[in-house]
Amino acid sequence: MKSYLCILAVSLFAFALAARAADDLKAMSGSWKLTKAELAGRPMPPAVLNSISFKLDGGNYAVVVQTEKGPSPDKGTVTVDATAKPKGMTVTGVEGPNAGKSFPAIYEFTGDTMRICYDLSGAARPTEFKSTPGTMLYLVDYERVK
Repeated sequence: MKSYLCILAVSLFAFALAARAADDLKAMSGSWKLTKAELAGRPMPPAVLNSISFKLDGGNYAVVVQTEKGPSPDKGTVTVDATAKPKGMTVTGVEGPNAGKSFPAIYEFTGDTMRICYDLSGAARPTEFKSTPGTMLYLVDYERVK
């Protein structure tokens, strides 16, 4: 009987964790514009920021970069760990230049603003919201498009 209660408790805990992640993904769904970004400690110029559109739809993402040759789309999936400190995210490319690649990240989200720090090397989830020279850390501040 005790083993059944343990299994039930673990199952309920896992369900609660999955619900928290689903809640974050639902709340983050929508279109976002980049307001600030740094790669390897170097700020990206406004022209670059303005050329990128970002959309989250549940567990899917779509990024379009406007280039001289036309739009360059990148699509994939997003999973979150809303219980990690800081909250964790894994972005996996399905179509476009990042197809087959996974990027560990951390995120913070409050209403109409979101900050994500990605490790573009794919090595490890960042531990803080910081992009430093000599790394492939990509720190981005987003604002919801209304």
